[in-house]
Amino acid sequence: MYDKMVVVDPKAPTAEEHALRAVTKPRYMQWRETLSSSANLGFRIEGIKTDDGSINTNFKKTNTKEQIISLFKSFTNDNTHVQTKYLMRLRAMRDTLEISPFFQAHEVVGSSLLFVHDSRDQAKVWMIDFGKTRAMPVGQRLSHRKAWQEGNREDGYLTGLDHLITIIEDMLQSSTLQDSQ
Repeated sequence: MYDKMVVVDPKAPTAEEHALRAVTKPRYMQWRETLSSSANLGFRIEGIKTDDGSINTNFKKTNTKEQIISLFKSFTNDNTHVQTKYLMRLRAMRDTLEISPFFQAHEVVGSSLLFVHDSRDQAKVWMIDFGKTRAMPVGQRLSHRKAWQEGNREDGYLTGLDHLITIIEDMLQSSTLQDSQ
C-alpha cells in the first residue's frame, strides 16, 4: 500500500511512513478517500465499461461534481432519457432504503451501484457487492447519513446516494435549460 501511495503522491506518506516504507491499511484507505469524490460526495466511480467494450478504471483523482457530471454524460452518451431513468431508479432505491429495517440494522461497507443501459434507452441500477455488510448489535440502528468516526459504524451510504441524486438532477436541469435557449 505504501508503494501505491507513493506512485500517486510521493509527499503523502509521513516521515515515519517513509522511513518504514509502509502504511497501515486504515491509513491508506483514509488517504485514498481524500483523493476521490468519496471524501466530499460520499461515493466514487470505480470503473466504466462503454458500449464499445472499452474499460476505464482510472478515476483515483476524480473528485469534483463537474468531473462526475462529465463522466456521467460521457457514460450515457449525454442521453437524457437514460439519465432520467437512472435518476428515477436511484430515487426509488433511496426511498426504499430509508424505511428498510434491514438497511437500518446493517452497515454496508464496500458495496457498489451497478449502472447498466442499452441502445434502446433501457436503464437500471442495482446494489451489488455485499461481502463486507455486517449486522449491527441488536437494538442499534444506523442512519447511513452521519459522518464516519472510528467505531460508529456509519458508512454514509445514503449521504453518497443523496449527492449522486442531486448531481444527476442538476445535470438534467442544466440540460433542460440549455435545450430551451
